[in-house]
Amino acid sequence: MNPASNLILIGPMGSGKTCIGKRLAERFGLRAVDADRELELRAGARIAQIFEHEGEAGFRVRESAVLAELLSGDGLLLSTGGGAVLAADNRRLLRERGFVVHLQVSVEQQLERLALDRSRPLLARGDREQVLRELALTRAPLYAETADLAFDTGAAGAAEAALGLAQRLDALWRRPPSPAPSPLGVTA
Repeated sequence: MNPASNLILIGPMGSGKTCIGKRLAERFGLRAVDADRELELRAGARIAQIFEHEGEAGFRVRESAVLAELLSGDGLLLSTGGGAVLAADNRRLLRERGFVVHLQVSVEQQLERLALDRSRPLLARGDREQVLRELALTRAPLYAETADLAFDTGAAGAAEAALGLAQRLDALWRRPPSPAPSPLGVTA
């Protein structure tokens, strides 16, 4: 298995990356960061506004920069945006800098979970089900290529899914030991 100090959640919108991520971060003593929220904070604008003014291409450039900066450190639980895997450089970075978990969810479950969500620009393009199916067709192979572990969030609630995933991670994820402090309090 991939020994890494960062835990990274990838998967489609509505798979539970943020909700499950917060619970896992607490369980494993990691700092939880949602890449999309971090991007919004740095840009001073909502994702929908970035899409409107810069298009998806502009958003993806910003996303790659945020991922690179966030993953330069350790001890992080990173919940990525659903499209973070689109760029080959992002996929490489995710694999190199963390243990990557692909949270899986069916299109039907996504539709149910996202029924009231109007904040996602890609879902504003028309038939939500068709959009989600097209995104799944394109992105599922990229998630599979990037992930160390696939976990189906299924019909489980966030708490139940987080517990199940934490148990799998306890068995599979080998975090490198933290460096021991030197006698002078300086780490090597």
